[in-house]
Amino acid sequence: MPSITLSKISWSTPDGHALLSHLDLSFGRERAGLVGRNGVGKTTLLKLITGDLQPLSGTVSVDGSIGVLRQSVQVGAEETVASLFGIQDALDILRRAECGEAEADALADADWTLETRLAAALARVGLDATAETRLAALSGGQRTRAALAALLFHEPDFLLLDEPTNNLDREGRQAVLDMLSGWRAGAVVVSHDRELLECMDAIVELTSLCATRYGGNWSAYRERKALELAAAQRQLSDAERHAADLARSVQAVAERKARKDGAGKRKRAKGDIPRIMLGAMKERSEVTGGVQARLAESRQAQAAEAMATARERIEVLQPLTVAVPPTHLAAGKTVLKLDGVTAGYEPERPILRGFSVTITGPERIAVTGPNGSGKTMLLSLITGQLLPSEGSVRVFTEFAMLDQRVSLLDAGLSIRDNFRRLHPEANENACRAALARFMFRADAALQSAGSLSGGQLLRAGLACVLGGAVPPPLLILDEPTNHLDIDSIEAVEAGLRAYDGALLVVSHDEAFLQAIGITRGLELSGT
Repeated sequence: MPSITLSKISWSTPDGHALLSHLDLSFGRERAGLVGRNGVGKTTLLKLITGDLQPLSGTVSVDGSIGVLRQSVQVGAEETVASLFGIQDALDILRRAECGEAEADALADADWTLETRLAAALARVGLDATAETRLAALSGGQRTRAALAALLFHEPDFLLLDEPTNNLDREGRQAVLDMLSGWRAGAVVVSHDRELLECMDAIVELTSLCATRYGGNWSAYRERKALELAAAQRQLSDAERHAADLARSVQAVAERKARKDGAGKRKRAKGDIPRIMLGAMKERSEVTGGVQARLAESRQAQAAEAMATARERIEVLQPLTVAVPPTHLAAGKTVLKLDGVTAGYEPERPILRGFSVTITGPERIAVTGPNGSGKTMLLSLITGQLLPSEGSVRVFTEFAMLDQRVSLLDAGLSIRDNFRRLHPEANENACRAALARFMFRADAALQSAGSLSGGQLLRAGLACVLGGAVPPPLLILDEPTNHLDIDSIEAVEAGLRAYDGALLVVSHDEAFLQAIGITRGLELSGT
């Protein structure tokens, strides 16, 4: 039976930062989703399996063949689908055979099923291409699908997929979902795509401490995490109750001792007890009091530690909730209006023709469509970065745009300084309170924007946009979940759920769109 086994694996970055430590993990004939925060080592784990990286200690054993899909598919100008599949030489033999020019030895090695199998693999991922199609002529999403088709073509025992749905349009994402739904060999899938993770047979959660396996798909995993949260909340409740009981007990002991000491003082004042006995009684009282004080202090410290541990556990498991000031956007106010817009990056080749749309009040609109249909162009028209060749674009309110790079923020400034730059009227307390709502507390708010991960950067952008006294009534986002881990996506969702203004979001992430309460879809088809 094909298998992948990692035993006592440890690996560190070149600067000595320990990423994986004594990790034990195995995969069989199953589809396993690998999840965890960005930077925790998911891609590193795949590279250890493929042999691209070597562990500092431990062993990696692979029994079976492996096909790898990496996060980006780099291509040369002359590369074709056939070269990606590794079948160019075999196709050349068939071409020569068709022309009657093939040698006898070559004919003996000819694979007459090659073109049929190639077409079937491309069809499985929904890609309209041929062996001669140049990869450079395909979009990023189409190249990802071509790479997936190449893996299917060779029928490996294991697929290793690193964020396979990143940058794919809805059609491409569906092709990946369909492919994995029907896959019956092994697969290890690094992904933040919750819709894709629903296809998994198991979820493996990777943290800085360990890897934990959960049987079932994403929904089953979330149910288990909800049970863990409920258990942590009970643990905190028990710890708080124990601490309160202990405090009352300590107080009662202290009051009894005080009463006893008071009675002793009164007896000494009367002179009924010999002086030597009074000294012994006082010494015993002091010793007993000291022992009781140390015991009480130790028990209270243990109770405080138990409460802190339970709170930390809850903070890890508890979904983020965010409070955002209201925008005061009226339900009937026209926010945005595009009328008869025609536009393109080349005037003679417009992508949008006669396009019209109106946003009224706090609508939440998802912009979808195939890659190249004009989604990013639409946002450029709205923000004024691109002018239409025909028609009009009118924005009737203040707005903020968060693109994938969150270019709203100055990379050279701290999160705090970015907030103060965008909200000069806010004092230090208001600034720190706003950032804390998005989990940038204390020194975390002093990190430079340029040093943040993708998820932190988008969260910082939301904090700076939504944390002001009055957030802008219109918020525009371009593929906000690309390259984010699931914790970061859920933090972004919490911020957007709390926002009461109008939303215009370009995204193919159905789970994300559902979580933020999209009210209307706007599908572009291009020309």
